Amino acid sequence: MAAQAQQKAKPEDTEVWEPVPKVVQPGQVHLQAPSDAFMLFDGKNLDQWVSTKDRAQPAGWTVANGVMTVNKPAGNIETKKAFTDYQLHIEWRIPENINLEGQSRGNSGIFLASTGKGDDGYELQVLDSYQNKTYVNGMAGSIYKQFVPLANPAKKPGEWQSYDIFWKAPVFEVDGTLKSPARVTVLFNGVLVQNNVELLGPTQYIGKPSYNKAHGASPIKLQSHGDKSEPISFRNIWIRELK
Repeated sequence: MAAQAQQKAKPEDTEVWEPVPKVVQPGQVHLQAPSDAFMLFDGKNLDQWVSTKDRAQPAGWTVANGVMTVNKPAGNIETKKAFTDYQLHIEWRIPENINLEGQSRGNSGIFLASTGKGDDGYELQVLDSYQNKTYVNGMAGSIYKQFVPLANPAKKPGEWQSYDIFWKAPVFEVDGTLKSPARVTVLFNGVLVQNNVELLGPTQYIGKPSYNKAHGASPIKLQSHGDKSEPISFRNIWIRELK
């Protein structure tokens, strides 16, 4: 019966559309890396990144004018290094000429821990959420299909936006059972949108999340989404490992 129910499950089953988070006009945020931060992208190259589908291959995204831009055919990229608990700063921009709508409008994601190939892991959604209607647990600032953001401080396409993320990785017992779940706090353009939420497990596009695979330190992954909208860009990515 369980297998039959899973076959009938649809992505729409886990979409939440209301209530819609209030719109907040954010201030300007552009944090320079502190002295103990490790630069994951300083605008020069992708030396700290590899291809997710083949970690022996370099990241295939483009770098120009201090910015990295998604190369959709190249697929997802992830960090060479693996991390447990950390503070992460990352800036991203939806192109001014963005096309399409809903989940096809500037879609990407930051996987706070990449647990395998493809989209395996825990996703903080990236999307154009400026006057772009979609399910609220899939808008920018959401923990995808798990937690709706507390507010919507999205800026217009063409403007730089930022996430400041405080991640506490899940911990597993020796036998693989869950000891403590992942927790995350997120500032979106300086506005608190996730307040120390306790994740239910890795992201699931269909069905409910659960912790069914133990893992340790993991890379951070950036998503090349399969939609046909104009590709988004990133800059100023740095991390502070927390002991």
